[in-house]
Amino acid sequence: MQIPDPAVEGQLKGKIALVTGAASGIGRASAIVFAQAGAAVVALDRAAEVEDTVATIRKENGRATAIVSDSSQESNISEAIDAAVREYGALDVCFANAGISGGLVPLNEQTPEHWLQVLTINLIGTFLAVKHAARVMTPRKRGSIICTASVAGLRSGAGGSPYSASKAGVISLVQTTAYQLSGSGVRINAICPGLIETGMTKPIFDQARARGTDNKIGQLNPLRRAGAPIEIARMALFLASDAASYVNGQAFPVDGGLSSSHPIVPPRVP
Repeated sequence: MQIPDPAVEGQLKGKIALVTGAASGIGRASAIVFAQAGAAVVALDRAAEVEDTVATIRKENGRATAIVSDSSQESNISEAIDAAVREYGALDVCFANAGISGGLVPLNEQTPEHWLQVLTINLIGTFLAVKHAARVMTPRKRGSIICTASVAGLRSGAGGSPYSASKAGVISLVQTTAYQLSGSGVRINAICPGLIETGMTKPIFDQARARGTDNKIGQLNPLRRAGAPIEIARMALFLASDAASYVNGQAFPVDGGLSSSHPIVPPRVP
């Protein structure tokens, strides 16, 4: 992925963005796209591979800083946001993207510990990013906060119970926070990805390829394919940019049309 990309160049010129879960998948793609668009990026992840994301940005003369840290811990996310302000002067965009799937565990095998792990990372970690981003954005009367939810948070059939509940919580967090930030100039929105090929979903894709059924991946949505992290990153870029200046408190499915319908048997393709 090269920098600059004429399709995005300049959309975030002069802005500073924090991206959590930036070591791989949607977070990595978004950090790189934000840099392509002109932002200075603070890339945070508990995985050391976040350094590779920053190296990719810097290789093409982008500005970026890597922080290896667990964003579900309040002191860590607070310090990361303070570091962004200290190093670059402000925070204009916060993309709270970090999350885990929690797997598909049968109901009678789920435990409070399993639920707590998923909720801590996916929902509480997102809340903490929102809380501390708003802390530094509201005095400046501007900023965009973006949260990764999921189509699993809209209705059943796209994830396990703890994961789906956590993502429904993220959507509610976005809606309620939009009103708590009334008059502040700070916007908050969520993206609800469908099936995207990332490190988290890798087992699904690996199993399908091993069975020779990879041509069926994504067959339930009208586009009849899975998505790529860059396709979510482009939505994040729009929400981060001034082009979305009147977009607030919303949850946007980016899922090939999957959530547009009740369950149906798709027609055969000739």
